[in-house]
Formats: sequence, C-alpha cells, structure tokens
Amino acid sequence: MPDFKPKNPDYERQIRESFLRQKFIVNLGARLGHVSPGRVEIELPFDEKLTQQHGFLHAGVITAIVDSACGYAALSLMPPQSAVLSVEYKINMLAPAIGERIIAKGWVIKPGRNIIVCSGEAAALDKGEKKIVAVMQGTMAVVRDRPQLKG
Repeated sequence: MPDFKPKNPDYERQIRESFLRQKFIVNLGARLGHVSPGRVEIELPFDEKLTQQHGFLHAGVITAIVDSACGYAALSLMPPQSAVLSVEYKINMLAPAIGERIIAKGWVIKPGRNIIVCSGEAAALDKGEKKIVAVMQGTMAVVRDRPQLKG
C-alpha cells in the first residue's frame, strides 16, 4: 500500500464529523472504524431488517458502505475545504453477505487533482472466519469552492 501524505492535517476529524452527518449510513447501524491517509474502514453489524428475500444483507446495503469507505479514503487525501462525491463505481457481489458483521474497506489507488480512483471490498465475519463478499472500483470527485458541501 502506498504511503500517502494528506493535504489536510485535520482530515480524520473532517471524516469523522462528515460520517455522523450521513444519516442513511448511520441509520443502517454502520460505524466508522480505522481512518488513515488513503484508507478507511466501516463496520456494519448484521441486522435482519437489512436483508433481502433470502436472508442475506441486501446488495444495496453492501454497496452503500463500500462506496462510503472509498469516498472517505479519497477525502483523506483532499485539500482542506474540499468535499467528496462519487462519480461512478462498479461492484461485484462475490458471495452472500451473511455473518455477525460486515467490514467495508476503501483505499486509494491513484489520487489526482480532480478525481481519485479507489478500490474497496466488503468482508463478512462469522465465527472468526472472514469471507470477501464484494469488491468495488470507484471514481471520486474532488469538489472545491462549494462551501455548502462539508466533506
């Protein structure tokens, strides 16, 4: 993993405050975990209210937490006063998402001035075993000069 240098010395506080403003993710029960330059983890306890018809976590739930992990990984490398928005992503669901909890990880592949390319994954943890259930490739926009957007 590359050793990225953040442009915002206060990036972790910005990310943690932004995460709490994300009502959808917070209402899912997700929690922000590890935050470092170019890398973020989000944890989601398994909840039957978030399942699809077969009892697996819904693909939309998995996609949301991996997208957020990638977005925050990108934000960690942006200049102060920047905000992040997803431009596009591709996700592959690899296995049913079932277990005690899901850990979503996002990391920066290539930071740029205007866009940042990220990868991510979601892993189901169950009885001490880890199984990758989804992988993502995404592009995040660096949003500047829009003070109404915070992180």
